Amino acid sequence: MADSQIDPNQETIEAPSPILLTGSTDRLREAARKLVNVVEGSTPHLSTETRDVLRVRLFAASVLFFIGFFAFEIRWFFVTENLLSNWLFWVHGTVTLVMALMAVLMWKAKGISLAKLRLAELIIFADPAIYFLVLSQQTLHRSANLNDGAHLPVIVAPWMMLIFTYALFIPNTWQRATAVLVPMGLAPLSVLVWQRIFCPGFRECMNTEEYDSYLSEQVIVMTVTVLIAAVGVHLINQLRRQVFAAKQLGQYRLKQKLGSGGMGEVYLAEHQMMKRPCAIKLIRPEKAGDSRILARFEREVRMTAKLSHWNSIDIFDYGNTSDGTFYYVMEYLPGHNIGELVEKGDGLPSARVVYLMKQVCAALSEAHGIGLVHRDIKPANIFCAYRGGEFDVAKLLDFGLAKPTVQTEDSNLTQEGAITGSPLFMSPEQATGESDADARSDIYSLGAVMFYMLTGRPPFVYEQAMRVIVAHVSDDPPLVREFAPAVPMELEEVVMRCLEKDPDDRFQSVASLRAALAEVPLVDDWTTDMAADWWNCKACPQRKALAAAAVEAAAV
Repeated sequence: MADSQIDPNQETIEAPSPILLTGSTDRLREAARKLVNVVEGSTPHLSTETRDVLRVRLFAASVLFFIGFFAFEIRWFFVTENLLSNWLFWVHGTVTLVMALMAVLMWKAKGISLAKLRLAELIIFADPAIYFLVLSQQTLHRSANLNDGAHLPVIVAPWMMLIFTYALFIPNTWQRATAVLVPMGLAPLSVLVWQRIFCPGFRECMNTEEYDSYLSEQVIVMTVTVLIAAVGVHLINQLRRQVFAAKQLGQYRLKQKLGSGGMGEVYLAEHQMMKRPCAIKLIRPEKAGDSRILARFEREVRMTAKLSHWNSIDIFDYGNTSDGTFYYVMEYLPGHNIGELVEKGDGLPSARVVYLMKQVCAALSEAHGIGLVHRDIKPANIFCAYRGGEFDVAKLLDFGLAKPTVQTEDSNLTQEGAITGSPLFMSPEQATGESDADARSDIYSLGAVMFYMLTGRPPFVYEQAMRVIVAHVSDDPPLVREFAPAVPMELEEVVMRCLEKDPDDRFQSVASLRAALAEVPLVDDWTTDMAADWWNCKACPQRKALAAAAVEAAAV
């Protein structure tokens, strides 16, 4: 299920870079490999998510190192004589340049493998470490052999910076972090040992009373630094695991929020065992407001799960969490909902409307056959998807799962209440709430949706939701061809019959409506090839990426 399978005014998934859908399956697969993120493991350290975090952290670390080294590079010009002949200046400059290059690489290297990220990690932290080794040795040697008063400076400061940067920035287990932090902590101590063995001036200083505790102090400082850093890594990793666990819903791993509506949120997820992408809708108890509503959702999800028609949304699973959140798991659809298709123009071709609505009627026929009335048919709940190698596969979503109360300040906002449905597309019997809506109520809503698809506007357009509701009950709808003159008269008659106020005057079943649509004379038939051409020319880049992902998943 894609991000628009809920309400049209909700959040959307961030789009990847554009691709073109051509007839080349290989090209689609390659695009999918580059654009689609999937969870590759059940722990944070094996997931694509963690690789993305590591890349961003390495980028941040390299930028900060570059800023620090660059600042000290500038300082060289003010405190050092014969600068260009000082080899340490050139070493410093080389490290600065390496940090800049690594920052650029980490910024551009999206989708980079974990092995390459670990290599980048090695370069970003080993390069300063080598420089600090040389700098520490040179600083101690020069200070210990001054003619005008030898002294021993503290050399652990840059190493502490390096250790804490690694601990804070790199997502790690404490075991792996310790394997890196211990050598960092030992490095400055090894410089001290080296100086004591090979530098007479250093030994002379160490033999004085002033520096009798010099070595032990720095050993203690580095030991405590490494210990704090290792414990910090462990605590941060525990927090990361808690966040990771919070994104788990049974066997499902929540990957990314796709959108939200009045009753809950929808997430892109993946089943951990089958590695199958899916969409999960969460209905929070505080948003439902009544335990009976959650019970109704559960009952209707069970009914919806019985539907097996190709054009009905597949529901894989449902359940309740420990905090009372109800969720159900659906197929993940790449494509556009009807509302998005119409927003791209003034209306859809008559042939495409007939092509899509015949599929919707087929799905509704099965639902009505088991006594399941949708009651919220609207453009956002009819999805035009890529499935099974075909474009423009109509999918009917949310069978009876969203029966909101009208809020008069916005005709697109609905919540649970006495009046059920979406104001722009609800039937007169839904608007009055005088009787239970039956299958013919869905037929009215289908007529309103077809009116919208053909003309680019709903039958009744008013700013106040209540005025729209009253119009459904009392006003005659305008003719389709007032806004779309090219629509065949026979198709207009089908739409207007669906919009009759009295349910007895409408089509009495979606089967009869489907038969009437099949008899409409059309200049051209709509085909999957035409749908594919439309996707090439007009579909938005992110939906092309989703279609590419579907091709890739089908090939695995």
